[in-house]
Amino acid sequence: MGKLDFLVEEVEALKREGLYTTIRTIGSPQGAWVIVDGKKVLNMCANNYLGFANHPKLKEAAKKAIDEFGVGPAAVRTIAGTMSLHLELEEKLAKFKGAEATISFQSGFNANLATIPAIVGKEDAIFSDELNHASIIDGCRLSRATIIRFAHRDPADLERKLREEGGKYRRKLVITDGVFSMDGDIAPLPEIAEISEKYDALLMVDDAHGEGVLGRGGRGIVDHFGLHGKVHIEVGTLSKAFGVVGGYVAGSKALIEFLKQKARPFLFSSAVTPADVAACIAAVDILTESDELVRKLWDNASYFKKGMVERGFDIGHSETPITPVMLGEAPLAQEFSRRLFEEGIFAQAIGYPTVPRGKARIRVMISATHSREDLDFALDKFEKIGKELGVLRS
Repeated sequence: MGKLDFLVEEVEALKREGLYTTIRTIGSPQGAWVIVDGKKVLNMCANNYLGFANHPKLKEAAKKAIDEFGVGPAAVRTIAGTMSLHLELEEKLAKFKGAEATISFQSGFNANLATIPAIVGKEDAIFSDELNHASIIDGCRLSRATIIRFAHRDPADLERKLREEGGKYRRKLVITDGVFSMDGDIAPLPEIAEISEKYDALLMVDDAHGEGVLGRGGRGIVDHFGLHGKVHIEVGTLSKAFGVVGGYVAGSKALIEFLKQKARPFLFSSAVTPADVAACIAAVDILTESDELVRKLWDNASYFKKGMVERGFDIGHSETPITPVMLGEAPLAQEFSRRLFEEGIFAQAIGYPTVPRGKARIRVMISATHSREDLDFALDKFEKIGKELGVLRS
C-alpha cells in the first residue's frame, strides 16, 4: 500500500457518512442568479449580502486601479508593498467604524491568525465562545495561550470562568464572534463587554458576518449595540458584505501600531492587490453614503424567513439574514441540496464538522440582490422538496 492510501480511505468514509462536500464550480459573476456547473440557478448560499461582488462601481474602481498601480504589489507591507491605496482603505475603514485606526490583511482568517498570537502568549489565557469560527480557534492554538471555552452566548458561564480561572494568568483575552455564521445568532456583546471590564480582560470580537449587516449603514455589531470604546479589538472581513477579499482589525492607534510590528501575515505575506483594495474602498464609500442596500437586505430576510416559518420549516434562532433550514442528519441535508439544485436553486448542505452531528442543515444566505419573485420561487421549491423528502407534512 502507498503511504497516502489512508487519505483515500478517509475520503471514502466521508462519502459513506454523507459528509463529503461536493465542490461546485461558478461560471459567472456572483449575483441573484449564477451559472453553476453549466446551469443557471438562484444563488442562495453566497455571502454576497449587498450585491457588491458584481457591483458596477466596484468593478470600475478595480479596473482603474490596475491601470494606475498594476496587478500586484510584489512585496510584503513592511518592505515595499504598502501602496497609497492601502492607506486610503485603512483611513476610510477607521472613519466608517468609528475607530482610531485600522490595519488590513489578506483575509479575515489571516486577521485572526495575525492578531491573537501577537496579543497573547503561553503565560496568558483566552476565554473563547465554544462556537467561535475556525480562524479564531486556529489563532488561539497558535498563540500557545491556555484556551478556556465558555458556553455559547452565555455571559454567566464566561463570568464564572473568569472569576475561577482568570487570576492564574498574566493577561486575559475574551473572544467572540459577533454573528455566528451557522445559526445567524448574535453575541450578547453588552453583557460580555461588562464582564470583561469587571475582570480586567481584553475584549475581541470577530464581526465577519456583522460588517455591512448590523449597525448604522452596516457598521457592525459594536455600532449596533453602541459599544464604541468598550471593545478593544474588532476584526472584520472584506470578502462577505463588502464583496471582495481581505480582512482588517480596528481599534486604538496603539493596537494598530503594535500589529504593524508584530502581526506575522502582515510581515511575511504579500500585500493585497491594488484592484482588490480599490474595490474595497468603493464598497466603503457606497455604505458611507447610503444605507439603502442594508435596508433591502433586511427586508428580504424578513420576507423569506416569514415564508419559511409559515410553510412549517425549522429555521432555528437566527437574528440576521443567515437562515439555517434545520434538517438533522447529513445525508438528508445532502439530498435536499441536490434536489434544490435540480429545481434551480443553489443552496449547499452543511454538516459535521462545520456544525455538530445531528444539526445538519441547508444554510440560506439572503442578499439585497434578490427580488420578491426570486424569494417566492425559492419558497415554493423549498416547500415542494420539503414535502417530497418528508420534512414537511403533505
